[in-house]
Amino acid sequence: MTASAPLGTAELDAAIAAGEIDTVIVAFGDAQGRLSGKRVSARLFQEEVLPHGAEACDYLLSVDVDMNTVDGYAMSSWAKGYGDMVLRPDLSTLRRVPWIPGSALVMADLQWEDGEPVVPAPRSILNRQRERLAERGLVAYSGTELEFIVFDDSYRDAWRKGYRDLTPSTDYNVDYNLLATTRLEPLLRDIRLGMEGAGLYCEGVKGECNLGQQEIAFRYDEVLATADQHTIYKNGAKEIAEQHGKALTFMAKFNEREGNSCHIHLSVRSEDGDTVMAGDGEHGFSPLMGHWIAGVLATLREFTLLYAPTINSYKRYAKGSFAPTGVAWGVDNRTCALRVVGHGAGLRVENRVPGGDVNPYLGISAIIAGGLYGIENELPLPEPLTGNAYDAGVDTLPTTLREAAELFAQSAIARAAFGDDVVEHYLNQARIEVEAYDAAVTDWERVRGFERL
Repeated sequence: MTASAPLGTAELDAAIAAGEIDTVIVAFGDAQGRLSGKRVSARLFQEEVLPHGAEACDYLLSVDVDMNTVDGYAMSSWAKGYGDMVLRPDLSTLRRVPWIPGSALVMADLQWEDGEPVVPAPRSILNRQRERLAERGLVAYSGTELEFIVFDDSYRDAWRKGYRDLTPSTDYNVDYNLLATTRLEPLLRDIRLGMEGAGLYCEGVKGECNLGQQEIAFRYDEVLATADQHTIYKNGAKEIAEQHGKALTFMAKFNEREGNSCHIHLSVRSEDGDTVMAGDGEHGFSPLMGHWIAGVLATLREFTLLYAPTINSYKRYAKGSFAPTGVAWGVDNRTCALRVVGHGAGLRVENRVPGGDVNPYLGISAIIAGGLYGIENELPLPEPLTGNAYDAGVDTLPTTLREAAELFAQSAIARAAFGDDVVEHYLNQARIEVEAYDAAVTDWERVRGFERL
């Protein structure tokens, strides 16, 4: 299903005239998957941004997490003068932001002044994979299951504490627990209702295993809509938590307990909405479904960089943790990297590799590129794994960002699917992350070495 526009331009004009909306947030998902952009007056949005777009510095796709300018990017640098990109609003994404008074939000495509897309932009990358599907008469749908941990400390208090000695919002494992999670319901309800007001279809919420850990699930949609909504939700949930004096984190591995996953469910249909993955073959699969799984599986190691983009991502992959370590697929088997669930029109592949730090545009793009690789080469489907994939002796996912980047750099499949410019852009991002980590002195080192070494 494709969501209709939550807010039409005529409705926006009426809301502006009535004084209900005075600000429009023009936003995009950056290279780290963060919601970036600018707030403009509603009047300027009507007069200038709608017909011409807005401008933002091209360095916004070429900085590290701390917003430092770094070397090695082809699209922007000091030598090129750090010029502007154009934020071209996608009016199908225009929506109210109920948790921020007087505000609406629209997602934008990034373009150069001549109208050409900024190719390394995450939304551009996903659009290219959508176009490749369309060439085969296919449309992809996905849903993301994004986990987070809630703390009773505010973000500013957590910053001052160096993110140490924080108080989780629950005291024990609350997986599916309804009693202990009730104390969080004021926050969780505000997040759910806020997202509903922004046009998302909230399915529900459940407790998870780590202390303070929760998951709010939203209805599947066409993949671009899902990636946009994921990015809006992730930013909005933090804003709403701050209004409650709390903080929440989506980092893949906050501590030595269970990490935050972001399982991505994805299926494809014909342009007419017909089911193409279900069929009369083994497991109820069509030939396309078999090739699709085989392709995603075959590219899993080479594309891990797009599923797991940070140093911290790889600390989530641990035996017996419900985070995968092996390259395997299975039918309703949570120990596998790829878990097939559903039947008929609901038949889909759950990719369990991404964590809460995944850039949804890139993670979904990787799945589509892998599936298309399987279809184009008619890859045979390996036998499903039954039993415990952790002990099955299968190939393993990369265990570090450095290893994942090396596999991505050597991948002819990645370069064919995404282009050299995209590959080199995200390899440089990984290089910057690795170099920053290698230079850091951690609390772990101080505890081990300050007195005893």
